[in-house]
Amino acid sequence: MGQLAAVITAVCWAITSILFSVTSKRVGSLTVNRLRLLFAAVFLMAIHLVAMGSLVPLNFSLERWGWLGLSGVIGLTLGDAFLFQAYVMIGPRLSTVMMALSPVASALLAWLVLGERLTLIEIAGIAITVAGVSWVVMEEPETNHVERNRRHYLLGILSGLGGVLGQAFGLILSKRGLEGGVSPLSGVVIRIIVAALVLWIFTLLRGQARPSLRVFQQPRITGIIAAGSLIGPVIGVWLSLVSVQLIPVGIASTLQSLSPIFVLPMTGLFFKEKITSRAILGTAGALVGVAVLSLVI
Repeated sequence: MGQLAAVITAVCWAITSILFSVTSKRVGSLTVNRLRLLFAAVFLMAIHLVAMGSLVPLNFSLERWGWLGLSGVIGLTLGDAFLFQAYVMIGPRLSTVMMALSPVASALLAWLVLGERLTLIEIAGIAITVAGVSWVVMEEPETNHVERNRRHYLLGILSGLGGVLGQAFGLILSKRGLEGGVSPLSGVVIRIIVAALVLWIFTLLRGQARPSLRVFQQPRITGIIAAGSLIGPVIGVWLSLVSVQLIPVGIASTLQSLSPIFVLPMTGLFFKEKITSRAILGTAGALVGVAVLSLVI
């Protein structure tokens, strides 16, 4: 069940990478991050009210709120802000190359912080999966028009690394906050609410709330951000917590990193990018890694 949740998470993030990449280029990555957390908080509180009988998990201890809230700030406020900026500066394809490093960072942090240990077969599965994903996304499409000046490129790479570290630390802190078998839905509600509150407090202090809210005057952009918020921060993050609760963080993160594989047919469909033999071979390699991980758990 944990493996399936992680793979579906990858599908959700593949869809949102397309949606948020398009909207970030139109209205700015910071604005998209602010609005998608706002939408996600509203969606999740409504779902939690129906499923659990309250808007927020009132029965959680302050310590659990602290771990999950901190994971939201690091993973969703800071980490995703860096990732969205990478989408703008180096494009979604190269950004996903960077995110393919997340399983390695997550596994190392889980070993250092949580004491999780992986067998040689599990390490091999992670390595095969990451190699397959990297092989696919490192191929430059013919339609790529991303600016390549040195400073712009390096800043994009650094933004991507920030996204990697944010996601890895966020997963580790989420794992700690979910100890004891608590509801992943309640966990994601806390992560999103705290992340949204922190981000909007800074937005208000910097006087940028009004410019961000002007996006509501553009119904099409608003609709895309709302759809991406439901698919990614709501369904995707919820399932990501289900996966880290049921299986080791390194393996969950590896399966979640399959999103570039699912991006391929989407870019072929929406952006008319050619799917090459290299892409097919990389996909096959990544799926072999997934099979190895699934069989050993």
